[in-house]
Parts: sequence; C-alpha cells; structure tokens
Amino acid sequence: MESMDELINSLIIELKRGTLVLSVLSQLNNPEYGYSLAQKLEEKNTPVEAGTLYPLLRRLEKQNLLSSQWDTSESRPRKFYVISDMGKEIYEKLKKEWRTLSQQLEVLLKEDEL
Repeated sequence: MESMDELINSLIIELKRGTLVLSVLSQLNNPEYGYSLAQKLEEKNTPVEAGTLYPLLRRLEKQNLLSSQWDTSESRPRKFYVISDMGKEIYEKLKKEWRTLSQQLEVLLKEDEL
C-alpha cells in the first residue's frame, strides 16, 4: 500500500502530464534543441525530465505538430525543433480549451471554499 505522500506525488505527476504538450508547444515559436528547451522550461518552473521530453518531441514531430532540422555546424550535431503551422493551429485550440477547463475548475474549487 502506498503512503499518502506517494499517492499525492503520483496524482501531481498525472496533473502535470496532462499539460506537458501545451507547455512544450508554447515554447517552440523559435527553434530549440532538446536540452535548451528543457533548460527554458526549468527556468520557467516547469521542469521536464529528459526521458519524458525527448520521446514527446519525437511524437509531436511524428504527429506533424513540430518540424525539425539538424545543425551539424558544431562538433556535436543538434536537432532543433520548432512548432509547425499545424502545431500552431492545434496549440491555439489547446490553449483555448485549457483556459475553459481552468475557469471551470476555478468555479468548482471556489464552491468547495464556501
């Protein structure tokens, strides 16, 4: 049986997982490679583990929400990702949906405080 702390941590991870795509898409208007994107998200208090971020970037690219390009000008090649036109369209829809859900949740949570 898991402790209350373990259960809370597990539920928090689930909450964050649901917002990860939106978080990543929001930061890719300019090309970023995985490590720089992870740093950027961490600086904005949205840390993402590399083992979560890199598969997500590959999946979003496969879904045509991101495009990528290799930069081989330095000694170590880097794959840069940027949001695609389709990704921008989907990002706007997700952002709108997130705001609607947030407002709905605020109403529910405020009811609980009465």
